[in-house]
Amino acid sequence: MKTLAIETATQPLHIYMQGLDDDMLILTSNDKPTYVVIPIKNVDKESLALSTNPEFRQIIERSRKEIRCGQKLSLDEMKQEVVAMRDM
Repeated sequence: MKTLAIETATQPLHIYMQGLDDDMLILTSNDKPTYVVIPIKNVDKESLALSTNPEFRQIIERSRKEIRCGQKLSLDEMKQEVVAMRDM
C-alpha cells in the first residue's frame, strides 16, 4: 500500500500508481485518509457496483452485526428459509 498526501502531489496521478500492481494508493489530506485508488483488473462491473452501493453495504453490515451477536443459520436452516420464501 502506498500513501500520497494530496497537498504535496506535483505529478499526474498515474505516475504515483506506477509499480503498484494489485496494491492500493491511499490519498490523504491533512494527514487523514480521504480517498483510495484500487485496481479493478479482475473485478466485474456488478461486484464493483454492489461494493459502492450504500443499501448493499448496509445489508452487509447488518449481517455482520447479526453474526457477531450469534444470530446465524445452519445450511439446512437457510435452505428451509429459501424454500419457504419460494413457496409463498
